[in-house]
Amino acid sequence: MKSRIQRSMVFILFITLLTTYALLALVVYQQSFFNLESEVEQEADYMKAAIDISGEQYLETMDEVRQKARVTVVQPSGQVLYDSGLGQERLENHRERKEIKEALQKGKGSDVRKSDTTKERSIYYAIQLKNGNVLRVARTVDNVWPMLLNVLPYMIGIGIVMIGIAILLARWQTGKLIRPINELDLEEPLENEVYEELQPLLEGLDRRNKEKEAVAQMRKEFSANVSHELKTPLTSISGYAEIMKSGLVKPEDMQNFSERIYNEASRLITLVEDIIQLSKLDEQKVELEKEDVDLFMLCCEVCSRLSLQAEKKKVKIEVTGEPVIYSGIRQILSEMIYNLCENGIKYNIEGGTLSVWAGNTLQGKKVIIRDTGIGIPKEDQERIFERFYRVDKSHSKQSGGTGLGLSIVKHGAMLHHADLRVKSEVGKGTTMEIIFS
Repeated sequence: MKSRIQRSMVFILFITLLTTYALLALVVYQQSFFNLESEVEQEADYMKAAIDISGEQYLETMDEVRQKARVTVVQPSGQVLYDSGLGQERLENHRERKEIKEALQKGKGSDVRKSDTTKERSIYYAIQLKNGNVLRVARTVDNVWPMLLNVLPYMIGIGIVMIGIAILLARWQTGKLIRPINELDLEEPLENEVYEELQPLLEGLDRRNKEKEAVAQMRKEFSANVSHELKTPLTSISGYAEIMKSGLVKPEDMQNFSERIYNEASRLITLVEDIIQLSKLDEQKVELEKEDVDLFMLCCEVCSRLSLQAEKKKVKIEVTGEPVIYSGIRQILSEMIYNLCENGIKYNIEGGTLSVWAGNTLQGKKVIIRDTGIGIPKEDQERIFERFYRVDKSHSKQSGGTGLGLSIVKHGAMLHHADLRVKSEVGKGTTMEIIFS
């Protein structure tokens, strides 16, 4: 970055010097042209005055001293009487020359063109004498460019010196500009006093740092919770197995102990599967392809799978709505609806109702799951989608949940760019909405 800034500054100076020289050359050329034109007119006026007094033989006496100007005398007929360059006998008729025509009509005339005789671009100025003839003075314009070319080496020398100075200044200034950036405290971005233009970047870094801290804290809590959740069933399995191994279990109690080991192992398997599924959703490594899914039929299938669990809890399931097609990952959508419906049964009252509705709304395709259960306190509603978060730990332990079901629902919704909404009142029940855009 530092070298790029230096190169940019030097490049800008180079372009500036080049542009300045071009404009200066143009100004000098124009000014020299105007000065030359003025000199030609002034010289013609002096010669006219001398010729009017001394006659045209005055021109012959000036041949030896005249070096830059070309002087021509032309009759009204266009015949050349005198020319200081080649001699009148070698010149064609000048009647149609612009400056001659103007001088015969208005008393004076001028023109700038390439000479047919000298092949050089010249300024012509003609003025009518008292005897009716026309005096014309010409000066070449091309001698302005040699003057500019003579100045060019000096300009190049000045440019090299200026670029050298610019390189030194660029290094110094770039170091001064970059120093505050190199000294930024990235751990506390908002504590830096630096350029105003960097404020959005620093604010972004601050947000990112906070997100990193939150993620790190979440992972720490997740690891602690996973360790605890895995340790509990493993401890139970190990304890029961140790008692059975020591022979302290009566034959009639063996089936009970085996059932307890089986239940704890099943709980452990479910927990591991949920952790793996949640990790895949969290890292968006789900390899399944999207397909058209009828959300209404999916709700019917999920509720059919949960019917035995609902019968045990004496919870009545109602599925209503209309066919609604959504392009998504069928397995993930099924798990989302399953987890919400399962919670609606687990945390429902005995003899309660679980209502499931799927269909189209003005907000988009929607699945609504409503229960008449124990409800969720308002202060806990924002945290229920956190991993292993439980509103009522004792009730959750009895229901056998892993504490990851709603986290899977949340990440599944994020994967499908869907919105989750919760409405709940303690003692009256909970309504969960999944809105697919």
